[in-house]
Amino acid sequence: MQAYCVKCRAKREMRDARNIKMKNGKPATQGTCPVCGTKMFRIGKS
Repeated sequence: MQAYCVKCRAKREMRDARNIKMKNGKPATQGTCPVCGTKMFRIGKS
């Protein structure tokens, strides 16, 4: 799944992506950037 990396300022394919639920109950996907290792986050169904 692709997400925007804030540090690289580019859309990249997420590494170690996993489905999570936010505090408000909405679904999201969280992973890491394959280039810089920063946490990536994408809100919505995956």
